[in-house]
Amino acid sequence: MNFWDQRFAEPGFKYGTEPNVFLRDQAARLAPASRVLVPGDGEGRNGVWLAAQGHRVSSVDSSVVGLQKASALAHQHGLVLNTQVADLADWVPEPQSVDAVVLIYTHLPDSFRRLAHQRLAQALCPGGCLLLEAFHPTQLQHNSGGPKDADMLYTPELLDQDFAGLLRPVVRWHGEVNLSEGPGHQGVAHVTRWLGLKN
Repeated sequence: MNFWDQRFAEPGFKYGTEPNVFLRDQAARLAPASRVLVPGDGEGRNGVWLAAQGHRVSSVDSSVVGLQKASALAHQHGLVLNTQVADLADWVPEPQSVDAVVLIYTHLPDSFRRLAHQRLAQALCPGGCLLLEAFHPTQLQHNSGGPKDADMLYTPELLDQDFAGLLRPVVRWHGEVNLSEGPGHQGVAHVTRWLGLKN
């Protein structure tokens, strides 16, 4: 059982069942019935919410346990959620196969982060959008969640470099927010929010 299987095997939902605030605020950018890829969706809070908005959602995660809970959450709401167990270190989505990619606290190590990000950007159809929220390096000063490894924390400038030539940034911000996302994300946090459109 991997780290995330162990974490998601605990009772309840580690990050709650409500969608991320940035995702909810930006969701109007998505055309009706968009094909949305949600890598690192864990227990499915964001994928299930997107499915409830009428989108065709594929949730991808390395945790079998997390995706089982995601499927159960979708079923509870009478929704269909496609799930796929995959490791973003080597998983390659089909190019130009989706209208949006949603990355919410999907922190990847420096060793393969840029390559994985580029593969996900290439999965977008022309005009598609990639939406990302992650912890900023300044989050190391807070105890509200996130990796304790600076190499897994993102600045807007880092994301500009990762997606250079593939996506045009239209939202790039970092600052303090007050998180209330299940027991895993609680309190003042320093986050990076980034949204780019496919060239």
